[in-house]
Amino acid sequence: MKIAMVGTGYVGLVTGTCFADSGNVVTCVDINAAKIAALEAGKIPIYEPGLEELVVRNHEAGRLLFTTDLASAVKDAELVYLGVGTPQGDDGAADLSALWAVVDGLAPHLQPDAAVVVKSTVPVGTNAAIFSRLLEHTGRECHVASNPEFLKEGAAIDDFMKPDRVVVGVRDPKIGEKLRRLYAPFLRTEKPFLVMSPESAELTKYVANAM
Repeated sequence: MKIAMVGTGYVGLVTGTCFADSGNVVTCVDINAAKIAALEAGKIPIYEPGLEELVVRNHEAGRLLFTTDLASAVKDAELVYLGVGTPQGDDGAADLSALWAVVDGLAPHLQPDAAVVVKSTVPVGTNAAIFSRLLEHTGRECHVASNPEFLKEGAAIDDFMKPDRVVVGVRDPKIGEKLRRLYAPFLRTEKPFLVMSPESAELTKYVANAM
């Protein structure tokens, strides 16, 4: 599959790299030009065991690309993953300003059959709000899904490659099946792939964090 990964922070870079390592073509997007230039040179902005080798190998193989051009990454993508930061604001709520900026920026370039998949940690109802925002921008109903992350720093590669569970929140079963195919290389027979509503997936992430 062709995937755009928006955000090259901890979650975005690990996720994009692991998807590329399983044979997908992933374009990682970031507004930080210096970070993109460093990644293209094989310099990793975070420390995660095994990540640098995976980034270099998949970049050299042409499966992992880096750019600051959101439009070019989104226009050919089947899946557009959002991995931007949602830090806590002064009022204690998640600051979604970066997320909304990305949604507004990608809307004109999103293919009709593509799906926007939210990897960022977001409050319940955010997927529905993205759906409404894309409808307003594009004039059509766009696919929006939730796919929360459960990665531990220092063990993120192993957590991704051998997940305890994969949670996806979808409204269209076809998108659920597409995500199942995407994750198939990482799933063992005893490890569950859990499909639920976007709201349930959003809540699952917060429950997992709390526990």
